[in-house]
Amino acid sequence: MSDVDVSRREFLRWLSVSGAGVTAAAIAPMLLPGTANAAPAGATIYVNATLIDGTGAPARRDATIVVVGDRIVAVAHGPGVPRPAGVRTVDLRGRYVIPGLWDMHAHNIVDEAIFPPLYIANGVTGVREMRGGPAVRATRARIEGGELVGPRVVAAGPIVDGPVTFLGPGDIIVNNRAEVIEAVRRIKRDGGEFVKVYSHLTPQLYQDVVDAARRERITFAGHIPYLVTAETASRAGQHTVEHLLGVPVAVSRERDVINALIGATPLVDPFAYYYFMRELDWRASLSYDRRTAEAFFKLLIRNKTWQVPTITVLRMVNSPLGTFDDDPNLVYIPEAYRVPWGQRHAIFAPTTPEQTVVQARFLDSLMSLVGAMEEAGVPLVAGTDCNNPFVIPGFSLHDELALLVRSGLSPMRALQAATRDAARCLGIDGTHGTLTPGKAADFVVLDADPLADIRNTARVNAVVTRGRYINGAERARILADVRSAAQDPSPATLAAATAACACYPAR
Repeated sequence: MSDVDVSRREFLRWLSVSGAGVTAAAIAPMLLPGTANAAPAGATIYVNATLIDGTGAPARRDATIVVVGDRIVAVAHGPGVPRPAGVRTVDLRGRYVIPGLWDMHAHNIVDEAIFPPLYIANGVTGVREMRGGPAVRATRARIEGGELVGPRVVAAGPIVDGPVTFLGPGDIIVNNRAEVIEAVRRIKRDGGEFVKVYSHLTPQLYQDVVDAARRERITFAGHIPYLVTAETASRAGQHTVEHLLGVPVAVSRERDVINALIGATPLVDPFAYYYFMRELDWRASLSYDRRTAEAFFKLLIRNKTWQVPTITVLRMVNSPLGTFDDDPNLVYIPEAYRVPWGQRHAIFAPTTPEQTVVQARFLDSLMSLVGAMEEAGVPLVAGTDCNNPFVIPGFSLHDELALLVRSGLSPMRALQAATRDAARCLGIDGTHGTLTPGKAADFVVLDADPLADIRNTARVNAVVTRGRYINGAERARILADVRSAAQDPSPATLAAATAACACYPAR
């Protein structure tokens, strides 16, 4: 059949016999004469794309994607796919299509003029918000209701931490088992989708969280507390581990010595303890042991303990001051963020040539560790920890993918860490993560092949989110609006800027 317009009836017949996806009956109402065909309620057919569907299959040319409402109802390949007259057709000839990306460690979705639109403009159609609460739920409701352009949001409740902490209002500080039980119940009751555990929980309080989460049937994830080993956290069922916390020690030939030192050092000052643990991580990175690592990786695989390395923020922590000052994407970030970002970066940045070398080597060791975990089959997903200094929402996810490839992942595996595997980690792979029939119509149109160069994920031409096609002109308007909003020192922006991520401390 030639690549020409055909009747709706003929198109339905083609769907039913071509094996192109779900049954024709599923889309018939949208294609019958007299029905509305306008997106997003109607059907849109995307043709002539090169499709990278996220399943691991090779890229395929001449792909046709049929979207009805907010769902993909059919995917076909090869020339000659019919186009029904009267239904919108978008020609993607010369372009590449990937599933919508997920940032699996994000913060501050509540800055509605900056963060949500930046995600969408960058093809990040979903985020895992790691510090939830009423404001996050309200923003998510506005996105879901169509009031805001923004990503899908899977959100934790407030962070749960022990009594010696630098956390503050909005988080939950627990002192005993009864408070832990109430905290976990409250998070679930208020709609938190998982419990985020934090660095300063004592071993007993951590175990109390584990027990309460099991009783309430809610996932727990986040930091491995300083006084808890990575092996213990994996055996306890912690779903994700952020920032490779605990991992350098777990794969060190000095593991037992370092763990004994941690256990003998009281947690009194949370800021001092952060630097103490950082020094121990550097020490551990110099004594990587392959056999110890292999045993630890097998444990992670057996327990399905996902790793969210957040290499983007690790790079920031270990880079000299001024490294990111010329980032052109800072035009989208209000001064209310940029000033404290610079101040916070100064806390971590090396200040001498010797420190610069040491921290660069440490970052290299962490990236090598990610590569070793990938080779072993440890489950990994892509997250950035945006809203830390110079980790810019949306843009930083593309940086993370490039850093994952530098760490040893193939471009395909890096893509899957932000698509298929992100959905698997969240337990929503039945409806998200791959560009296949029945899945949500979230995908990204690129101007160049990401499998040839992963940096091409940043060459976004258009975005489809919840079935809505955002073309290049509309995307440019979104970015222009964000840039304008970034110049506005309104109280709302200033308040949002103070709600910074707590993953890296600031005195």
